[in-house]
Amino acid sequence: MNFTETAWKVFNQSIEDYHVSDDVNALINNPFEKDSLERILYAKNWIDTVQWHLEDIIRDENIDPAEALQLKRTIDASNQKRTDLVEFIDSWFLTKFENITPRPDAKINTETPAWAVDRLSILALKVYHMSLEANRESASEEHRANCQAKLDVLLTQKEDLSTSIDQLLTDIESGNIKMKVYKQMKMYNDDSLNPILYQKGQQK
Repeated sequence: MNFTETAWKVFNQSIEDYHVSDDVNALINNPFEKDSLERILYAKNWIDTVQWHLEDIIRDENIDPAEALQLKRTIDASNQKRTDLVEFIDSWFLTKFENITPRPDAKINTETPAWAVDRLSILALKVYHMSLEANRESASEEHRANCQAKLDVLLTQKEDLSTSIDQLLTDIESGNIKMKVYKQMKMYNDDSLNPILYQKGQQK
């Protein structure tokens, strides 16, 4: 089983496990061994799955404004955790390839392996939920047909993205691509970088 096959299997296990309770406040019960890549991938997708449903909830037109504000802050915190885990996955790959010497003409990819994996995790959620819609008995036949067409596209995208990720990892391992990682440096959660936050502090 190659990397993306393993990742896809782990992502879908996380999604299935979440939907046992289908509760954004449910505690994660990660089944994989400590320090294993599978454990990291499971944790990453769990965050994505919870956030997927938080985004659904906050779009309720009748939501209480105070609840919506709290949800927005929860989503912001979740985004930060997601970014931290993506960077942690890249650190795992950096360690894996630390003894690889890139070729003199090695190229630099537009995204790191972990950010591509991030897209694969989100894609697993899209496939899961579009499949539900394509098979929802209470929906119209037209709705199901439209969702099936979209699902077919998503599954093709999954194959293409998986191939691209596996090729990227092979190219890094062979020295044809140089793995270079930049921190995301998100600013909106940082009291010293978000002007709305630091100006408030100066006014006190």
